[in-house]
Amino acid sequence: MATATLTDTEKLTKLQASVAGLNQISENEKFGFINLVSRYLSGEAQHVEWSKIQTPTDEVVVPYERLAPTPDTPEETKKLLDKLVVLKLNGGLGTTMGCTGPKSVIEVRNGLTFLDLIVIQIESLNSKYGCNVPLLLMNSFNTHDDTQKIVEKYSKSNIEIHTFNQSQYPRLVVEDFHPLPCKGVTGKDGWYPPGHGDVFPSLMNSCKLDALLAKGKEYVFIANSDNLGAIVDLKILNHLINNKNEYCMEVTPKTLADVKGGTLISYEGKVQLLEIAQVPDEHVNEFKSIEKFKIFNTNNLWVNLSAIKRLVEADALKMEIIPNPKEVNGMKVLQLETAAGAAIRFFHNAIGINVPRSRFLPVKATSDLLLVQSDLYTLTDGFVIRNKARTNPANPSVELGPEFKKVGDFLRRFKSIPSIIELDSLKVSGDVWFGANITLKGNVTIAAKSGVKLEIPDGVVLENKSINGPEDI
Repeated sequence: MATATLTDTEKLTKLQASVAGLNQISENEKFGFINLVSRYLSGEAQHVEWSKIQTPTDEVVVPYERLAPTPDTPEETKKLLDKLVVLKLNGGLGTTMGCTGPKSVIEVRNGLTFLDLIVIQIESLNSKYGCNVPLLLMNSFNTHDDTQKIVEKYSKSNIEIHTFNQSQYPRLVVEDFHPLPCKGVTGKDGWYPPGHGDVFPSLMNSCKLDALLAKGKEYVFIANSDNLGAIVDLKILNHLINNKNEYCMEVTPKTLADVKGGTLISYEGKVQLLEIAQVPDEHVNEFKSIEKFKIFNTNNLWVNLSAIKRLVEADALKMEIIPNPKEVNGMKVLQLETAAGAAIRFFHNAIGINVPRSRFLPVKATSDLLLVQSDLYTLTDGFVIRNKARTNPANPSVELGPEFKKVGDFLRRFKSIPSIIELDSLKVSGDVWFGANITLKGNVTIAAKSGVKLEIPDGVVLENKSINGPEDI
């Protein structure tokens, strides 16, 4: 006999009963999870009416060059900085780059990790202006234990570091809508962190938000820990305080590499993030066009702390739900996530600021690592600064084959990182090994023949070359 399909209300009632018995998570997490699932089941997915989309004006997305200069006295600067908290999203693992543990402990340059650089930057601000900008790290249950051990090494630094965990939600079994941990999956596989949109309730639930407000903090600067360009910017902070903007998203001009990135639009009188998933199929090509949608979200966000408290307490942050299907032990599961950028439409007087591309320097793959370890950048006080000798404002495009995917393999294959100041594009495939002091210029393609090791000798200059064997060098 066929079993009757459960209605959404029955699914939710059964799910609530199952979740109530999960003692690994707090009551706040249970409430947040059930809330998210009930919104998902009600189908409140927000459909955008394409004809209502408008391009934001310069009042809504402010050009960076229009921002007022920062105060010129150290006392005024200190006053500004004392209102600020820096929060780095630190829940990601470095698995895509072949690392175990938090991605933020991958070495970026001169033996320093992402986290080292972040700490050095904030320390130098605190020392220079006599202020106290604390650093918050939002971990997931995947990165928490490792991060706790790592931050001990900064205990003597001139910086307060606080860590807190984002929520832990059970994965849902698609077939019967049961939580995966109730199916005997007891380890980490049964759970997931519900995306960085969870930063707002987690900040509140961890009691960090009230503690920061009690210390007179007003704004939090939120950014991904792997974005080396996401540094404290006084002009932005000054602008937000003077104009009483509760929320600011940094956007930057789109290139062909960013066509899938979310963009800001004006919609029914409000500024809103438009993600590719919300775009009707017939308009996807238009969305990807860099003519119509010229900017994209860097995920550098500045948010007023009192406004976060007000909205979380009112349960008013109903960000678009991102369903993320996965498979665990052959079972189809679903994790429901949200993104912090989507919260922009709930805040008063929210804006975008169109920032220089230098504020977006993420390291998502070893090809990005090649750029930041090269002579294209220098390192000063923890800040990764672009070399002025590079005249082209765009970075070279770099494609490395699977042999370079893991950080360990990538580092082994370069005796030293080549000079790439005059490089436009590099494509490498096969078993290629680089010597020391190599210079790459223009467009370079290196493809080793199958089963053959190709060594690029020390000191060579390769300009506009296609190389398949030693005879081409």
